[in-house]
Amino acid sequence: MFKAIRITILLIVLLVVGMNAWLTQIRSTDWDTPLFVAIHPISGDNSNKTRQYLDRLEEWHFDDIELFMSTQATRYGVTLYGQSSSQPLSVQLGDRVNNIPPALPSNNSMFSSFIWSLKLRFWHWQMKKDSHLAGADIHLYVIYHDPDLLPVLEHSVGLQKGMVGIVNAYSDRRYTKSNAVVMTHELMHTLGATDKYDPSTGNPTFPDGYAEPDRAPLHPQRYAEIMGGHIPVTGSSSKMPGSLAQTVVGRITAEEINWITSEN
Repeated sequence: MFKAIRITILLIVLLVVGMNAWLTQIRSTDWDTPLFVAIHPISGDNSNKTRQYLDRLEEWHFDDIELFMSTQATRYGVTLYGQSSSQPLSVQLGDRVNNIPPALPSNNSMFSSFIWSLKLRFWHWQMKKDSHLAGADIHLYVIYHDPDLLPVLEHSVGLQKGMVGIVNAYSDRRYTKSNAVVMTHELMHTLGATDKYDPSTGNPTFPDGYAEPDRAPLHPQRYAEIMGGHIPVTGSSSKMPGSLAQTVVGRITAEEINWITSEN
């Protein structure tokens, strides 16, 4: 009897949590009010460069993300309910987090990914419960690394379930704008946008991963589609955009985050 009661209570809790997550996801893309995005910086190493970078990190360093989302929302005619502007989100800088999130699974099996997702969401719950930004709609944990110690960053990830992202970035002011590109890519994942590049090559897929699929000649492209990740230079090569100014939200991505419908 006691075991049955415990199982019933657990199922009720899981149902409530699941319904709450579902409602949050629905509300996040109805674009009635601006979304609140919390940035939680984390030191990925013990270098002086990373420590000094984090000591000087300020909220305005993320203004490019707000500007990009506002500009792109305007392109698609998005106007928030009861407001004359199309400022879809507000980014705020939180306190530094001292714990590293669970490492990505070493293999891509569905079971490993599921277990990792559960670990991440539990870790996220622990980290945010004492944060003054706990009520944010989206949480991005940005792990900063000294580029001299880690020339190639590990993969970043964004989850729609839980609306949380783990971003690997460089602790160097020269990379501030390119860091914003990666953060925005993962931010879009939390809103339901999907990747639009070939995982084996990193090159954007045509046509959805191209910013200007109707451009003639097709290559080189001038911009990166935010979920394509790179600017196509030729049919088999691409380059990382230096800033969000070189990036746009493509039509399919706009549909996925509910800025437009397929009938528009």
